[in-house]
Amino acid sequence: MYYLVNRMLSILSKSYKNLVLLNSIILSTVHSMKAVLSILLFFSLIPAHAQFSKGLEKLTRMMAGSYSSEKQHNQDSTFFDIRLKMVPIWKDRTDARWLYVEQALAIKQDKPYRQRIYKVTEPQSGTFESAVYTLNSPLRFVGNLNLVEQLSPDSLQLREGCAVILKKKGRKRFIGATDAKKCPSDMRNATYATSEVTLTSKSICSWDRGYDRDDRQVWGAEKGGYQFRKIKR
Repeated sequence: MYYLVNRMLSILSKSYKNLVLLNSIILSTVHSMKAVLSILLFFSLIPAHAQFSKGLEKLTRMMAGSYSSEKQHNQDSTFFDIRLKMVPIWKDRTDARWLYVEQALAIKQDKPYRQRIYKVTEPQSGTFESAVYTLNSPLRFVGNLNLVEQLSPDSLQLREGCAVILKKKGRKRFIGATDAKKCPSDMRNATYATSEVTLTSKSICSWDRGYDRDDRQVWGAEKGGYQFRKIKR
């Protein structure tokens, strides 16, 4: 009898130790899972801009700002005095960098003749795309950036074929253009439009032209692109 009692106590003792060990393993696993969840939460809170390349961030920083062609106009009156504004919007979005764009005669800045939203991405390493979108009733957004911020991309209309493809040239320039005749235009009897862009930290040269079905230029500057100097970041 004495032997049996000791044997039972020994078995119970081992079972208790096993239960303690099992409990310790469970607690350790729970703590590990909490640690993993904490790490995942930390990375989810990293600002969205961290995922964009340095090249894309540099390009959009250079694009943003207010510009004027006044100096070019004073030197050659065939070029109009134009104001160009590009303002970053939707900074928390992770699909692209977005900019709201206005272009107006200097004497009619409250009535811009062009309002667009640009979606800037990097479809391939070192190759950047500035897709062009139009807005419904655009004049309501003049001087009202808060209203622009309330928009969503699905309320915009993509201008198919009108994206400007840009590449970095050297350390201080980006150069790009639209793809051949793919950007449609019906202004002044045109059938397609082209855009050529050279961008630096202090200026933008933009040459937009429209052509008819016989490839004759029907609108846009003829001597060269508009030279916009940055007047405000």
